[in-house]
Amino acid sequence: MLANAVGMLKKAKDGRYAVAQININNLEWTKAVLQTVEELKSPVILGVSAGAAKYMTGFATVTAMVKAMDAALNISVPVAIHLDHGKYGEALECIEAGFTSIMFDGSHFSIEENVEKTKELVQIAHKNGLSIEAEVGSIGGEEDGVIGMGEIADPEQCKLIASLGIDFLAAGIGNIHGVYPPNWKGLDFDALEKIHNATGGIPLVLHGGTGIPEDMIKKAISLGVSKINVNTECQLTFAAATRKYIEAGKDRESKGFDPRKLLTPGFEAIKQTVKEKILLFGSDNKA
Repeated sequence: MLANAVGMLKKAKDGRYAVAQININNLEWTKAVLQTVEELKSPVILGVSAGAAKYMTGFATVTAMVKAMDAALNISVPVAIHLDHGKYGEALECIEAGFTSIMFDGSHFSIEENVEKTKELVQIAHKNGLSIEAEVGSIGGEEDGVIGMGEIADPEQCKLIASLGIDFLAAGIGNIHGVYPPNWKGLDFDALEKIHNATGGIPLVLHGGTGIPEDMIKKAISLGVSKINVNTECQLTFAAATRKYIEAGKDRESKGFDPRKLLTPGFEAIKQTVKEKILLFGSDNKA
């Protein structure tokens, strides 16, 4: 059941749990996520980066695939198709392509330009029934060529962006995309609490959900985080399961080279990872 993310995140905020954004990369990813959330009766946000969309031949292709699969699998839980770390033009493309939610990442602009572009996109998104996420303080690591150093967001800037009418806010609190280095200092909960207090209870978003310890995840949720993004962990478990299958020589047995067989271990690994995240975030049986 396709929807924007407003209702699911408001419910998560009130219920003190978080909805997972699972980034999708192809048909297997999408099918694995949809089957898992239906099984667990959990809402979900399907994250789509510009790079992943390009790989899948465009935003319109992604929308068509998700809509068709949602119908074919009789999905009853709320599912949002969400642009992840989008530029201004990409956000407009996604609105045209039928996405139900967008993220505009203006964190690399001056706060003035971030405000200007975010304000414009809020009006356009809401006019078309989409939810919109904005960002203050760039997230560490690399996301499709967008590199952030893991800044700590300024609470006053967060308050300003939140006042523009966005539906949820990504604020840097020391989190990074990808695999966390051994010397990572952890999440800055003092900063998160200040941001939470400054933004008037707007649902907050934690990017870089791969590898953050469970106790930090739970504390972040208690301090207003209602959406947690996961991508790298699914990629790692998919790769590990596929490697194990090939190294065991299974691709040489009984037409094991058939993609439908070759990709099955990775597909099942994605399902297991998504299940673990949903149970950790507490969104099971919340649809």
